[in-house]
Amino acid sequence: MVLGASMAGLLAARVLTEFFDRVSVVDRDELDDSSAPRRGVPQAQQPHVMLARCGQIIEELFPGVTGEIVGAGAHLWRTGDLSQLYTRFNGHLVTRTGRLEDPDMLTILYAGRPFLECHVRRRVRALPTVSFVDRHDIDALTWSGQAVTGVRVTGQADHRTHDIAADLVVDATGRGSRTPNFLEQQGRARPREDQLTVHVSYASMRVRIPDGLLHELLFIDMPEPGRPRGFAMSRCEGDEWHVMVGTLGRDNRPPVSVDEFHARAEELMPAHAYAALRAGEPLADLAVYRFPASRWRRYDKVRMPDGLLVTGDAVASFNPIYGQGMTLAAIDAVALRDCLRGGDRGLSRRFHRQTAKGIGIAWRTAVNSDLLLPEVEGPRPLSTRLSNAYIDRILLACETDAWVDQQFQMVSGMLQPPSRLLRPAMLRRVFAASRGRQNLSAVEVPATA
Repeated sequence: MVLGASMAGLLAARVLTEFFDRVSVVDRDELDDSSAPRRGVPQAQQPHVMLARCGQIIEELFPGVTGEIVGAGAHLWRTGDLSQLYTRFNGHLVTRTGRLEDPDMLTILYAGRPFLECHVRRRVRALPTVSFVDRHDIDALTWSGQAVTGVRVTGQADHRTHDIAADLVVDATGRGSRTPNFLEQQGRARPREDQLTVHVSYASMRVRIPDGLLHELLFIDMPEPGRPRGFAMSRCEGDEWHVMVGTLGRDNRPPVSVDEFHARAEELMPAHAYAALRAGEPLADLAVYRFPASRWRRYDKVRMPDGLLVTGDAVASFNPIYGQGMTLAAIDAVALRDCLRGGDRGLSRRFHRQTAKGIGIAWRTAVNSDLLLPEVEGPRPLSTRLSNAYIDRILLACETDAWVDQQFQMVSGMLQPPSRLLRPAMLRRVFAASRGRQNLSAVEVPATA
């Protein structure tokens, strides 16, 4: 039994079909065949980036689905052409000249979240052992002693409440997950929550931009110290784009009108991107989304009952500007498969400890990046300051070195562990770039004087 038809829930359901005779997916929304945003996914109207590792896992679980999604209108970056990406991190504009040395190692799919989810849901629905129980509210878990035995639901159409038995329940209901409450009601400990308050808020608009106006597939300019604003503009299916303007910090607010949205966008965007935006046709109203804090529920630190697993945003949700959510959901699905191959003995303990490894990497990446900004309150230990200083040097090297950029993208796309950034070849290139910048400054100072 999978609770929630999110990307995390759909990928978990696919994996469960390898080990169980029947898999049911319960959701409060109507799960039709459309790619319209769902009420149960409030951030669906905002831009999403599918990191490289996420696309790799989805293709592994559903062979050929990437081709189907591209055939339906999505865009696949697989040429390594750096001129198609405009990315600025911490004030550093990544080189847009040349190509990656090994583009096959880093392919990225560009499409809207509802569009991607729709295609994955169709694939899951086609599996003969999967059934969807939509338009049902989840009331409670059912128990036998200290083990979870299923779920109690109420149908929205007939208001009838009934229990559905299951050998295993997987909670993929997102940030609003009530599993901590369900555990507490049984006299069990709630998981500890690690949290960093960020007060991210952003407004976005879906726009149709005629082909030929933009060569790029993606624009991102992250907030940086002294400028707690940023924007993203991502190609979706067909000629549609998602455009977002965001702010970070308690005292900053997103644009709340179309005029204000355009004024902020003009301040932040390259001139040709803004001109394309103004030439485009709005396809939806301005959508505002607020994200108060990154949160990690530490299920790996509590004794969980048999028969219950928690995955996706129900465990950890990060500052959304880093685009890690769907990728962590996919990594969780791989961990679920690996753990189930080891049998059901101690499954919950093994699963939550295994997924905590991937979550920990993403958590440190997001939190350290947030703590670069003075608007974010939180401890900044020496390890964080050293890590951020080194990442800044990497980004400096990325301004001119496509090889360094590829190594950095492999790590940020979760294809490789962060230790890749400490290899001798990487260190040599990064510090050579720093020395070159220092030498250039030394030459320029007398000339300026």
